[in-house]
Amino acid sequence: MSAVVSCPNCGKKNRVPSAASGYPRCGVCKTTLPWIVNAGDGDFSQVVEQAPQVVLVDLWASWCGPCRQVSPALENVATQRAGKLKLVKVDVDAAPETARKFSVQAVPTLLILKDGRVLARQAGAAPSDVLLRWVDETLENQPASSAATT
Repeated sequence: MSAVVSCPNCGKKNRVPSAASGYPRCGVCKTTLPWIVNAGDGDFSQVVEQAPQVVLVDLWASWCGPCRQVSPALENVATQRAGKLKLVKVDVDAAPETARKFSVQAVPTLLILKDGRVLARQAGAAPSDVLLRWVDETLENQPASSAATT
């Protein structure tokens, strides 16, 4: 499965795979692309837990107003940290097993994972600058080997 992402540098639309090693780059200008994909119960392990990079997981629901409000902020974080993290959106109504696995009691619930291990967790929506600071602080507090990207 893949998603289409616009290059923040040249605007070209690029198909980005849900799971791969390394980071996606624009086919035209070679700029590192924001990696924003969806996952569900069937592919969560491959897309998130087996990812070699840090993954920001957005556990959300379509009926949730704060989820819809925080989505652009998360996409902004993914764009600003392209090449450092992958944003994976999981609709909890379509992926109940994943929601149960992480004991989701409120949406949105945000997780930062590395090698399938939860590094940080946050419930509720927040503005882009707060989310960016949260991501950066989480990554800074990891040992060098855990925060390394491929």
